[in-house]
Amino acid sequence: SELSQFNRSQSLQWQNVSKSLLTVLKEAKRINELTAGAFDITVGPIVNLWGFGPDPMLHKAPGSEVIEAALKKTGSEYLLLDEVGQKIKKTLPDLYLDLSAIAKGYAVDVVGELLEQQGVLDYMVEIGGELRLKGTNANNKPWRIAIEKPTSEARVIQKVLPLSDISLATSGDYRNYFEVGNVRFSHTIDPRTGKPISHKLASITILSHTTMEADATATALMVLGPVKGYELAQEKDIAALFIIKINDGFVEKASSAFLEKF
Repeated sequence: SELSQFNRSQSLQWQNVSKSLLTVLKEAKRINELTAGAFDITVGPIVNLWGFGPDPMLHKAPGSEVIEAALKKTGSEYLLLDEVGQKIKKTLPDLYLDLSAIAKGYAVDVVGELLEQQGVLDYMVEIGGELRLKGTNANNKPWRIAIEKPTSEARVIQKVLPLSDISLATSGDYRNYFEVGNVRFSHTIDPRTGKPISHKLASITILSHTTMEADATATALMVLGPVKGYELAQEKDIAALFIIKINDGFVEKASSAFLEKF
């Protein structure tokens, strides 16, 4: 694919890309700036280092020197976009793009737009937990979307949201982790530190106009955590539902923009 070609190449020349890849990269860079680096598609080398990428799981946490070296190979500022010429280039030969936190959302939007072009005005599209909802369900009622209680054991419902004409993405660290001794490491890596997050945010749900935006923003706020994430949601008018771990369970906290929707 054009993405794996770009990742493999050490060239610092401009490379022609498809309109769809450019659209995703433009949004990724926007969310990177909006969240002051909490969302970063260049974090691949660090994700791999912690054993959450294509490379196998780790048995011990990487040392700080190794993390520092990997951090030097990351940074969205090293990715340049030329929208007019439909080209991209890297200014760092080792730059590697990982779109796993935004591509599914984009794919959902594309399917939704195709349905709308065919005149379908009531639908639900879902890919890997990212959703786009339009109109009403078969009973002429808003779509009822369940938010899971963030436990790694059984699937239990935390909350049900009646939704229409909106996109939704949930990010959580409760099913993908590894343990060393008694320490559990989340698969959510903070691109700014190169280390897994260690705060009390168990899951975050974002409502947005596009699933691509919801997908990337959910990942960013999952990195920022319950305090900084909530502050950003309030400041930037992001509709966010935080489910936070407390000693004997979970507590919900919703941003103003989220509460306004219901």
